[in-house]
Amino acid sequence: MSSCNNSIPQPLIFVLAGIPGLESSHGWFSVPFFLVFVVAVIGNATILCIIRVEKSLHEPMFLLLAMLSVVDLSLVGVTVPRMLGIFWMNAKEISFNACLTQMFFIPSFYVMESGVLLAMAFDRFVAIWHPLRYTTVLSNNLLVKMALAVLARAVAVLTPAPILVKRLESFQTHIIAYSYCAYMAVVQIACGDISDHIVYGLMVIVASVGFDLFFIILSYGLILHAVFRIPSWEARGKAFSTCGSHLCVIALFYSPVIFSVLAQILGYRMAPHLQIIIDNLYFLVPPMINPLIYGARTKQMREWVLRIFHCQGD
Repeated sequence: MSSCNNSIPQPLIFVLAGIPGLESSHGWFSVPFFLVFVVAVIGNATILCIIRVEKSLHEPMFLLLAMLSVVDLSLVGVTVPRMLGIFWMNAKEISFNACLTQMFFIPSFYVMESGVLLAMAFDRFVAIWHPLRYTTVLSNNLLVKMALAVLARAVAVLTPAPILVKRLESFQTHIIAYSYCAYMAVVQIACGDISDHIVYGLMVIVASVGFDLFFIILSYGLILHAVFRIPSWEARGKAFSTCGSHLCVIALFYSPVIFSVLAQILGYRMAPHLQIIIDNLYFLVPPMINPLIYGARTKQMREWVLRIFHCQGD
C-alpha cells in the first residue's frame, strides 16, 4: 500500500533520475554504455549481413540466430540512446505517453529474446535427438510460426502494463528513480493500493522468463542424456560443441535475473544504484556479447569474419 499526504495528479512529464546517488558519475557511465551500443550494433548487423549473403547459412540454427540479432538490435535501440541522453545532455524529462511506450517496448524485446533462446534450445534438442529429421522438423513454416508465437506472447503479456499505469490517478512524485520507464519503478511512486500491479509483475516474470527457463533446462537435460549415451568420445565432443555457444548465451542472459530473484527471496536488499546497474545489464550485455560468442564459436561465422578482415587488410 502506497499512501500520500501530498499527492500530485497524473503528471504530463516524468523525470528520469538516471542512476540515483551516482549522478556525478553519469559521464563515466556513459563511456561503457556507448561502447556497448557500438559493439552491439556492429556485431549484430555483421551477423545479419553474413547470414543474408551466405546461402549455406540459410538453415534453422542460423535463421534463429538472425532472429536473435534483430531482437538484440531492437533492444539496444530503445534503451541506450535514451540513457546516453540522460548521461550526456541531462535530458531527463520524458512525457507520460513516451514513458508508457518505453514501458511496453523495452520488456517486450527482452521477453522476445527469452522466447528466441527457447526456440534455439528446441533447435539443439532436435539436432541431437533427431538429426536425420532435423530439416524436416524445423521447416521454414515452423520457424515462421515460432517467430509469430514469440511476438504474440510478448504483446499479450506486456500490453496490460501501460494500460494499468494509465489508470493510476495520483503519484507521490513525478521523479522516477530509474534510468528508463520501468513498470515497477513507476508503480512504486503511485498512490493507493498497488498489490494488483505487483501480482501482474510477478505473472509477467513467470509467464515469460520462468516458463522459458524451465523448458530450456528440460531441453538441455534431455540433450545431456542423449549425449552421454553416445559411445564415442569424439562424437560427444562434437555434440557438446554444437551446444556450447547457446549455453554461454543462456547463462549470460538469465544470470542477472536469477541473481535479482534470489537476492529478493533471501531478503538481501541491494543499494538502489546497484539494483539499477544490474537491471541495465539485462538489456545491455547480451546484445553485445551474443555476436561475439557466436562469431568466435561458430565455424561458419568465424570463417566469414576472418574473410572480411582479410579483404580489408588487402
